[in-house]
Amino acid sequence: MIKNWIEKAVQYLDDSLSPIPQEKNELDWKEDISPNNKKLCRHLSAFANHPGGGFLVFGIEDKTGKVIGVTNEQAELIMQKLSDLCRVAVFPAIGLDHSVQEYGGKPLLFVYIKENAVKPVSISEKSIEEAYIRSGGTTRLASRQEIGALMLNSKILHYEELHASKLKSSAEILDILDFRGVFRLLNRPTLQNPEEILRWMEDEKMVDHIDGIGYYITNFGALCCAYDLNQFDGLSRKNIRVIRYKGLTKRETEKEQLGSKGYAIGYEGLINYINTLLPSSEVIKNALRSETTVYPEIALRELIANALIHQDFSVRGSSPMVEIFDDRIEISNPGKLLDSKRIDRLIRTTPESRNEILASAFRRYGICEERGSGFEKAVAAIELFGLPPLKFEELENSFRVTMYSPKTFAALTPTERVEACYQHSIIKYYASGGMTNASLRERFKISERQRPQVSLVIKAALIQNKIKPKDPNNASTKHAEYVPFWGSLA
Repeated sequence: MIKNWIEKAVQYLDDSLSPIPQEKNELDWKEDISPNNKKLCRHLSAFANHPGGGFLVFGIEDKTGKVIGVTNEQAELIMQKLSDLCRVAVFPAIGLDHSVQEYGGKPLLFVYIKENAVKPVSISEKSIEEAYIRSGGTTRLASRQEIGALMLNSKILHYEELHASKLKSSAEILDILDFRGVFRLLNRPTLQNPEEILRWMEDEKMVDHIDGIGYYITNFGALCCAYDLNQFDGLSRKNIRVIRYKGLTKRETEKEQLGSKGYAIGYEGLINYINTLLPSSEVIKNALRSETTVYPEIALRELIANALIHQDFSVRGSSPMVEIFDDRIEISNPGKLLDSKRIDRLIRTTPESRNEILASAFRRYGICEERGSGFEKAVAAIELFGLPPLKFEELENSFRVTMYSPKTFAALTPTERVEACYQHSIIKYYASGGMTNASLRERFKISERQRPQVSLVIKAALIQNKIKPKDPNNASTKHAEYVPFWGSLA
C-alpha cells in the first residue's frame, strides 16, 4: 500500500521539475548518494528542522533534472548509509521512511526525513549551533536567531519517551516486551500479526521505530511490560522493593523481594505477594469462615499505583518501596511532591504528574482509578475497616504514605483523631455535603454515649483550621455540619 506521504512527495517533485527544474525547501533530488557524509548530514539536519520534514529523491540527474532511475541494489545501499547517519551522525537521532516508486517510467527512491519533535537537530553532539535549515531551495547553516526559533518550537520529551535500550530488531522487541499481558489488561484480543503488534506498540509509545534499522524500547515500554527490567541499565534500580520486617522497627528483616517485571504486567503478582505478607483476621460470612487481611486491598492498590506513577525517575539509586511492619505499611517513592504546599489537598484533587504517559496508561489498563479519586477511595476503605487516618509525609528526597493497622478510638493520638476528622470531612463533603458528629462517631466505630468526646475532636479540628462550619450562622452544635477548611459554605 502506498504510504500517505508519497502523494505529497510526488506533488513536490512535479512542482520541482517543471516547468523549469528547481529544488524546493521541502525536496531535494539527487542522482546518487554523495560520498560526502558531512554534506548528507547537513541535508538531514535541515529537513529534520523543517516544518513537516522534507524529502530526498534519488534517481534524477543533478544538473538537468532528468529522470534516470535507481536499481534495487543502489536503493538498498543508499538507505543503509542514510539510516546509519540518522542514528549516529545527527543529534538527536532522527527518523526516516522510504519507498521505491515509479515516476516517469523509472523507479525512484523517495526518502522522507521526518520533522523531529526535539529541535534543533545538529550535526554536532556538543553544539546546537551546527544546525541547518532549508532556505531558497538550498541547505544552509542556521543563524542564532533561527536556532532560537527552532528551540521555541521544540518538544521537550517526557522521561517515558526516552530510549531505554540499544537498537533492537522486531523479533527482539517481541521477546523482550510482554505485549500479551497488556492486551489482557485492556481486555482485548491479542493481535497476531507481528507488524500490527509493532505498529500498536509504536502508537502506545512503547517503542520508537527507526525506519529501515529497527526499534528502540522507550522507558515507558520497559517500565510497562518488560519481562525483566534488569535488562535495562538505566531502569535496573527502579524495580519495586518489598520488605517485611519483624516487629515495629527495621532491625530485623524477615523477607525481602525485588521485583523484576514491568510495572503493569507485574502489578497483580505484586499485590498478591504483598497480601501473603500481611497480618490477617478471620471473618464469618454466610456461615463460612474465611481469612482476610486487616488492610483494605483497594487502598493498598491505589497507594502502590500512586507510588509507581508519581515517582521522580531522575533520583538515582532509589526505587519505590513497600515496607511492612507489624502495625503499619509504609509505601514510598523517590521524589517530593511537585507542589509541596498541597500535601493536605491530596484527597480528591487532580494531581500533577511527572509521568503523564505512565499515569494515563495505568488508568486505561484498569490498575488505578481516574485522576484524583484514588486517595478518596483509599480513605473511604480505611474508614470502613476502622483504621487510623492515612499519614502523608514529605521526606528529604521522597514521599511516603503510611497505612496503620486497626486502633480503637481510645488508642488514637490527638493528632490522629484530628487528621481522621479532616479526612472524613472530605469524604462526606463530596458524598453528602457535610460531616456531622454522628457521621464522625460512625467513622470511629463508637456509640452515641461518646458524643462529647467526638465534639472535642471537632473542636480541636476547628481550632487547627482543618475544618469549618458549613453554615456559620447556625448556633446549634447538635446537628451542625462541617466541611474541609477549603470547602464552600451553605
